[in-house]
Amino acid sequence: MYREVTMIEFREVLRLWQEQVPKKRIAAQLGLDPKTVRRYLRAAEAGGLGAEMETLSDEQVRDVLLTLQPSGGRPHGEDWTRCGEQREAIQHWLVEGLRLTKIRKLLARQGVSIGYPTLYRFAVEQLQFGRAATTIPILEGEPGQELQVDTGWVGWLTLPLSPQKRRRFRAWIFTAVLSRYRFVYPTFEETTARAIEACEAAWQFFGGIFRVLIPDNTKAIIVQPDALTPHVTPAFLEYTQARKFHVDPARVRHPRDKAKVERAVSTVRDDCFAGEVLATLDDARVHASHWCREEYDLRRHSRTQRPPREHFEAEEQSVLLPAPTTPFDIPLWSTPKVPRDQLAVVAKAFYSIPHSHVGEFLSARADQQTVRFYHHNVLIKTHPRKPPGGRSIDAQDYPVERSVYALRDVQSLQRQAASYGEAVGRFAAALLDSPLPWTRMRRVYALLGVARRYGAARVNEVCAIALTAEMFDVRRLQRMLEQAATPSAATPSAAASTAPLPAMRFLRPASQYALPLALREPSSKKGDDPR
Repeated sequence: MYREVTMIEFREVLRLWQEQVPKKRIAAQLGLDPKTVRRYLRAAEAGGLGAEMETLSDEQVRDVLLTLQPSGGRPHGEDWTRCGEQREAIQHWLVEGLRLTKIRKLLARQGVSIGYPTLYRFAVEQLQFGRAATTIPILEGEPGQELQVDTGWVGWLTLPLSPQKRRRFRAWIFTAVLSRYRFVYPTFEETTARAIEACEAAWQFFGGIFRVLIPDNTKAIIVQPDALTPHVTPAFLEYTQARKFHVDPARVRHPRDKAKVERAVSTVRDDCFAGEVLATLDDARVHASHWCREEYDLRRHSRTQRPPREHFEAEEQSVLLPAPTTPFDIPLWSTPKVPRDQLAVVAKAFYSIPHSHVGEFLSARADQQTVRFYHHNVLIKTHPRKPPGGRSIDAQDYPVERSVYALRDVQSLQRQAASYGEAVGRFAAALLDSPLPWTRMRRVYALLGVARRYGAARVNEVCAIALTAEMFDVRRLQRMLEQAATPSAATPSAAASTAPLPAMRFLRPASQYALPLALREPSSKKGDDPR
């Protein structure tokens, strides 16, 4: 078999040769065959090297070694030649995803018989078949620049009341790219609120803010993944603006984009939480923080050959952005639709929206104090934040004819009635004179409809008559207006049309309606007819 010649062996042969050591003695000392030693020395003499030379340059030794290397290797057979003739067809089938066994069958159908070993060697050497893409190490950047984050299921909580039952939890894992300093934050959910909460805890753990965060394409941070223009969720984007750092998410199905944290999930699961008995999520967070500071980050890292904590404190901690001193008010973004009742729902609370936006989708931003509604990025309404089930209603959002009834505003309804006349206002007040005035609002609405139909003047006169007679029935009031003669039919003059109706009285004296009564004589016997 061929044995590769190393530079050290060749230099040692030349050194002993210069010391006038016999060739067989050189072969015995170095464990080489005498023929091999003779071949070395012949190549050295052919390359211009002599025994009298005191120093040899690396270039001279390299040239001689190249002459000793085999040039061709084992010659190829006829199958290799056939593979070369079918090169384009084989390459086309490989691009389409066909297996080599299938390609061999297709070639056999065309009358080309090739052995599988030869076909495999040809595909590997000539067509790059089965070779993984070359991994190019990426520059790790300056200290304090990049922080990679990943999530995964890492452990279980043992419920105190039911030891047989356990609850699974996940963790947000942060790893500094340069120092490999790591922070673990356990949580139950993978939402935008939990992502912001984990980042806030990470800034406190590191003592500052990294300038670039590299997450995967979790829905909690990235609403629409894209290799060129990924879309960050509105709440997390607002958080990055408040904390002044950037988000550079990894590409989909490209774990090497965040290689420093990609294998951290299994390490945290097996080394941090495996075998631990934890009752609450707070216990898990305390244990994870202690594991990061006192165990994992004190070990010597195999790549940097430095403990991550020492490396971080020496080079990165001083260049981080200042850590936040006030908690971040996590916003809640949603897109509610305005229904017919004009009450948009945000976090199970109801907020009134102007009537012109009924049926439209709005963008709502809710924080701890206020709720803002936007239409095409224009602020249209602001409400104070209400708890679930609460309501915040602005009367100005509703039409006047609907807001009074919706808000049970009896005072406004009475003012509308008074605008038709003083008697109409008093009649409406009499209708609303009740311990539950909103139960009689429909009667006032009917009164306003009568006033609009028959005119304010006529209704005001009839209301005055009805108040004198203490009659408070809107239907009877409407019949009085229907049965009364119109002003033009009663008298042609305008003055007569505005004259009040005469008081109701009898046309003849009451004595004319009296009937004479005949007096009866007392009877002498019981049962006798008085006649």
